[in-house]
Amino acid sequence: MSTDGWKNFGKYGADRDRGNVHGKIALGRALEDAIERMIVEGGIKSPPTTRRGLMARMRYLMEHQGGRDELAQALAAAGSSANGATLRAWRYGLRTPRPVNLEAIDTAYWTLRARNILNNPQIFKDHLNRDGRGTQVEIHPINQDVVDEPRRRDNLRVRSLTVRYVWDDAVDALTTGDADKLEEIWDDVISDMDSDYGAYQYVSHIGLGA
Repeated sequence: MSTDGWKNFGKYGADRDRGNVHGKIALGRALEDAIERMIVEGGIKSPPTTRRGLMARMRYLMEHQGGRDELAQALAAAGSSANGATLRAWRYGLRTPRPVNLEAIDTAYWTLRARNILNNPQIFKDHLNRDGRGTQVEIHPINQDVVDEPRRRDNLRVRSLTVRYVWDDAVDALTTGDADKLEEIWDDVISDMDSDYGAYQYVSHIGLGA
């Protein structure tokens, strides 16, 4: 596919695959995937059915602002409730909640953890910045099977870059829905590819090693 074709995306059929998107869109999706992994992978590993897992969830809910309200809402949605003595017994592993209450505790924990991280973007920024070491970005070129054969560039490959210094702005752009800023950031990311720069303005996938 010629350089002119990249500038006029879709002219030669690249838009026949809906997975082929501008890098700013793929970057936004990659950031959303990364923050979801951060929420899940950084959470409590022990299941709520274990004493350790239950106590850890209860401690988080009792010690973080809004945790008690979140738990009360989850229990109410499950058709249940618990008084202060019951909550303390659950917290210290002195009593095992019924399965429906265990599920409510787990739901409340993950809801609160997600909200705490999403409401504090600096946590995600630090996760991506890694004390200045940056994050690995894996860039998959567009699917060229849908491109008119004479215009295909079969030499394109998956590229891997270590990206630094853009993550504060990227998280802010994601949070505010600033697509223009994400486009500017994506241009910065691929600018080091020299002659291949234009070929990665549109991609099929971006993965973040975070």
